[in-house]
Amino acid sequence: MTATDFITSAKRTIKMEADAVEQLLGRLDENFTTACQTMLDCEGRVVITGMGKSGHIGNKIAATLASTGTPAFFVHPGEACHGDLGMITKNDVVIAISNSGSTAEVVTILPLIKRLGIPLISMTGNAESVLSKAACANLDVSVDSEACPLNLAPTTSTTVTLAMGDALAIALLESRGFSAEDFAFSHPSGALGRKLLLRVTDIMHKDVEVPRVKADQPLHQALLVMTEKGFGMTTVVSDDNRLLGVFTDGDLRRIVDSKVDINSATMADVMSANPKTIDGEILAAQALKIMEDSTITALIVEDENHHPIGVLHMHDILRAGVV
Repeated sequence: MTATDFITSAKRTIKMEADAVEQLLGRLDENFTTACQTMLDCEGRVVITGMGKSGHIGNKIAATLASTGTPAFFVHPGEACHGDLGMITKNDVVIAISNSGSTAEVVTILPLIKRLGIPLISMTGNAESVLSKAACANLDVSVDSEACPLNLAPTTSTTVTLAMGDALAIALLESRGFSAEDFAFSHPSGALGRKLLLRVTDIMHKDVEVPRVKADQPLHQALLVMTEKGFGMTTVVSDDNRLLGVFTDGDLRRIVDSKVDINSATMADVMSANPKTIDGEILAAQALKIMEDSTITALIVEDENHHPIGVLHMHDILRAGVV
């Protein structure tokens, strides 16, 4: 095959699968509605089962459901016949996937599912199959032919089944009012999880790490505190620890240019009043936006009594992987 032949083959495969997925639009009927409502009413978990390639697709559908607010897991039908059926309870719903609708390992467990009295949803390519007729709702995932030129390797059929599984998951997600923050709770280690879960208080510097000087202290003492703490700034507080202002490296450069006597100046003379502050409970991603909008690299965290309780530096956000 030439390079052109490879591209031609790929385009044919993608076109066939895209056409097959588009045909699903005309098959979304009362069976899909019943399947969604059955899963919404489920007090247990949604159990997906299927053999071979259908099983691989089932695994992915289960993972998608679980991460979008519908507790789900995959059970191999062969293993179910040898003990794993005990993983299924009377409060669960089963989704059985089989293109033919007559896969032996899946059909074998149908009487056991019926004995448990739990709802069965099927995803098949044959509406007249044993599996389809045993289900309370059959989702038609039939295809005219596989993309495989031998019409043997599951290709188009698995793509269509996966699309139907995604349609179920998203319909349930929207019905539940599942939010981005809910999604983040299922993905705490991912970038989205860090953006939507990590709060300023989780990564800020606090207690003795917060640089503090009094308003009547001389500037040269403040410079020692700034050097020790390493944030390029210090808070300026009253005797009762209320925030009065801030002094930064930028302020230092400005007073040097204005020829202020560093040896005699106090913090009250050189501080910037009304500094930019944040609440510790806001998201770290929000704090980053504030820094970017204000063109600053650190923020003071204060409590409801205007006491400085923390400092958040841009480096802290970067280390936490929020961006």
